[in-house]
Amino acid sequence: MFVHGNNIEQKENHKTKYQDELSKKYLKEIREEYQKWKSFNEDLKGPYIKSEKKDIKIIYDRTSALNQYKDFIDQQHYAEHFDSRSNLHSSVLEEFMYYLFRDLVNDFSKNALIGKSHTFKDIFFRPNNYGEMLEKPSALIEKKDHDFAIGVKINSILKCQDSEIEENYVWDLPAVAIECKTYLDKTMLQDASTAAEQLQHRNPNALYIVVAEWLKLTDSVNLKKFKIDQIYILRKQKNTDREFRFEEGYVKNSIYQDVVEHLFEKIRDYLTTDWKSGINFGLENGYLI
Repeated sequence: MFVHGNNIEQKENHKTKYQDELSKKYLKEIREEYQKWKSFNEDLKGPYIKSEKKDIKIIYDRTSALNQYKDFIDQQHYAEHFDSRSNLHSSVLEEFMYYLFRDLVNDFSKNALIGKSHTFKDIFFRPNNYGEMLEKPSALIEKKDHDFAIGVKINSILKCQDSEIEENYVWDLPAVAIECKTYLDKTMLQDASTAAEQLQHRNPNALYIVVAEWLKLTDSVNLKKFKIDQIYILRKQKNTDREFRFEEGYVKNSIYQDVVEHLFEKIRDYLTTDWKSGINFGLENGYLI
């Protein structure tokens, strides 16, 4: 759930890296600001399943707090000290997704899946011989990491008929999967599209969304060919390499509240409407897809 907080803690407790005085100083400063951001979001409640007038204000407050914390942690000395491979900065957006949807999801059930997830991708069977095949399924579950998911945890038991041997499996099944990016380029978009297609082959009701701060695409990219349900660019801004963002005169857009609001409402609408589909349902209407 607290992906960014866990990232900070891992760096604080790392046995070999980040043990120099400057790293410790920076991590202490970041920890203090993180605790303020986390406490603010935990104290702020909503939005929930039922739409209310105050929802806009809640989303505005969460977005404002995110901008404030991002402006702090994205300062040049932190950005240069903790590079992109450390995931310190990118994990902020993942944790924000949890705060944004926490109360909505908990309103459905306290047992619902929410947060970073190893979701179900595929199942296949590989016994060593026919004799073993008669005794146990020998199932293998392929999983895919997602930055953020809303769904359910599945506990399953598989066994062959008349056999006493049982195989127990646990996997996450997402209703919504969100990939979080600092910026979105064509390679990332292609990878996300492939992941979306694989997910929806086995879970056709799943919603797949990409959320990024900046965009690194040209108009020559045909978005229609990608299997993604929606792409959100929170800053409504083209990407500029990080070193140029610190140049004098560069204007960095804030994360827009109306984009966050659209993201929230899309997912709330999706989670609160029926997903009736399939051949028989389509046949009643005369159109199948």
